[in-house]
Amino acid sequence: MVPDTTTSPRTGRQELLTALGEIEQRVLWLSAATIDHANRVRPNPTGLKVGGHQASCASMVSIMTTLWFHELTADDRVSVKPHASPALHAVNHLLGELPAGALETLRSFGGLQSYPSRTKDPDPVDYSTGSVGIGATAPIWGALARRYVEGRFPGAGTGRQYALLGDAELDEGACWEAVQDPMVAGLGEVVWIVDLNRQSLDRVVPALSAERLAGMFEAAGWQVLTLKYGEQLTELFSRPGGDALRTRLDTMGNPEYQRLLRCTPAELRDRLPGTGSTREPLERLVATLDDDALHSAVRNLGGHDLGALLDAYAAIDDTRPTVILAYTVKGRGLHSEGHPQNHSSLLTRDQLADLATRTGADLDDPWRPLPADTAAARLCAERAEELRRPPVERIAPPPVPTDFGRTPGGTGTTQQAFGRALLDLSRSAPEAAARVVTVSPDVSSSTNLGGWLNKVGVWSPTERVDWFADDAETILHWRENPTGQHVELGIAETNLVGLLGELGATWSRWGQPLLPIGIMYDPFVNRALEPWQFGIYAGGQSLLVGTPSGVTLAPEGGAHQSITTPSLGLEQPGCTTWEPAFAQDTEWCVLAALSLLGRPDGGSAYLRLSTRPVDQSLAAVPADPAARERRRRQAVAGAYGLRRAEGTPDVTLAAMGAMVPEALTAADRLAGLGVAADVVCVTSPGLLFRATQARRGLDDAPQWVLDQAFPADRAAPLVTLLDGHPHTLAFLGTVHNTPVTPLGVTRFGQSGALDEVHRHHGIDTESVVRAALDLTHRP
Repeated sequence: MVPDTTTSPRTGRQELLTALGEIEQRVLWLSAATIDHANRVRPNPTGLKVGGHQASCASMVSIMTTLWFHELTADDRVSVKPHASPALHAVNHLLGELPAGALETLRSFGGLQSYPSRTKDPDPVDYSTGSVGIGATAPIWGALARRYVEGRFPGAGTGRQYALLGDAELDEGACWEAVQDPMVAGLGEVVWIVDLNRQSLDRVVPALSAERLAGMFEAAGWQVLTLKYGEQLTELFSRPGGDALRTRLDTMGNPEYQRLLRCTPAELRDRLPGTGSTREPLERLVATLDDDALHSAVRNLGGHDLGALLDAYAAIDDTRPTVILAYTVKGRGLHSEGHPQNHSSLLTRDQLADLATRTGADLDDPWRPLPADTAAARLCAERAEELRRPPVERIAPPPVPTDFGRTPGGTGTTQQAFGRALLDLSRSAPEAAARVVTVSPDVSSSTNLGGWLNKVGVWSPTERVDWFADDAETILHWRENPTGQHVELGIAETNLVGLLGELGATWSRWGQPLLPIGIMYDPFVNRALEPWQFGIYAGGQSLLVGTPSGVTLAPEGGAHQSITTPSLGLEQPGCTTWEPAFAQDTEWCVLAALSLLGRPDGGSAYLRLSTRPVDQSLAAVPADPAARERRRRQAVAGAYGLRRAEGTPDVTLAAMGAMVPEALTAADRLAGLGVAADVVCVTSPGLLFRATQARRGLDDAPQWVLDQAFPADRAAPLVTLLDGHPHTLAFLGTVHNTPVTPLGVTRFGQSGALDEVHRHHGIDTESVVRAALDLTHRP
């Protein structure tokens, strides 16, 4: 148990605990009643299950009550475990942030979301949560993002970053990837409070060990505070037989303990003493307790002891991250408490009525406020004022240029062009470049970020010595200081996108927009997709760069050849995808992506790049300024006509990214066979798909790019080609309802030379020519 160091300027400790106890009971009632209303009161003509988690809320009620109604400051942020969202809504209702009528809208269309949402809830939410593990780690990256912003653009202030998570969430590897990252050990504002109820969705977890968890956190440099027993049990431990009681509870397995919670007092008197050496002294101790005392003692855990929780908060060491392992009972205070299948269970009407009686609520008037003349009501009003945040004054991001005005020549890759674009931005638009922050999971040097890093430096909370600064053979200068603009994480893609999402949310949290760019190998983008898309859902705007990509990374083999990533732009809401073929297109698309970031009407972007060297003269960038601007607009909008055959085309070759050279060579071959072929360079399948949907009245996206890239008077059978799954471009046949043969990659890759690998997957020039001849029915 941590020492009692808590004092309150508002009232004496006992009076404070009494008021907190009344609020705790009201939060328990409101969360249960909100879920009951959604399932049993609100009309449900479809009969579909609405759901909710009364038991998961109940185990968090004490923790949340002490946090919001005593501990938090207006600068603090809290991530609440997904299944406790009704408890969060109850807290915000008592603080005056949510009207009573809103409590009747849980899981209804336009109402309170199933899980906390920054962008969709009509309720103040600090962090969106839903997928377990993601909400737990978000405050870590939020803390880092706040430090970065405060160091460069003051105004983000201070404040702790809390995560309230269930113990089952610690099964997620993402939690431990974040806990042990070297960047995290110095984040003293991070506090995790683990609801250690020892249950998962299906069962009581048989082997969960708080000692093992504590050791893992301590090994990562975290402070560990364990709240196992409450005041009543602690007092019993001091009585004769108390040592035996503590030994019995400490050594008891989780399932056996949970079974005790379901016992009558008579059954408890028989089961609690056990069968070993502790039985006799325990029988004597139990005999001194009446039924009510015995019933309450067995469930008197630290995570439900208000005083113990306040003491734990006072003991937090702000020089390193802290985890509070708070033992709780799932369903505490409900008829379902401790039952192994209580995860989604609902109280019956009679059980809800009993809960109303025990908590001082009214079943017929469930949202009745606390009496105004009570200490609990006064504390709610006082805390509401203390936690009120002033409106955030949002600064508009600096303008990003659309074109640097130069035309790349020679042979180069889109990956190289990306690195050059960042350097050009720092020269041409220093104010915008100052807002750029790049993040990489230990692949900076291999993704052409060396020049950028040498120019801007690596971010660190404190300056560190670069011991290789005087080494003449060192090309990449690793200068770490608080003014750096690159954050280097360990090899964990989920950490990268978690940080990316929070860096991309600073515009809405503190009014300071950043232009965050995450760079990772494209084959590993799928590993990071879920947390990245959740960051987008939560309002985080960022640019994710996947490079190198595809089977054009031929010698690396199948494990390093991405297939599905080109279609992200079709499938991920809030994200625009570009896969440029040439250096000039890359520059334009990078600038377009950056212009989307840090604004209420903005969004995220994904850029898929290649290490395949391409002759840049194939881009045929127009020299005339007006024609050049027309090409830029088309490239950014999704596609442009790269080559037009004389007269009416017999076939159109629509190619994307690294495969455009094959399409151009195939067009030359076809011309020799008397087949006229147009070549269209596709840069964004997602934007083209939205344009086709808009034609059908299913989207509000602009449609003009279709008319310019695929004019109706040149409609012809299509061969689509990309270094990825062919379905990505197959929809282009619907632009003019023409036949289409989609070529792409549908199998795991192979090591080999580029021509061998392309031939193996049927995306080489020969395959394109054959597909075109088949479509045009040539002999």
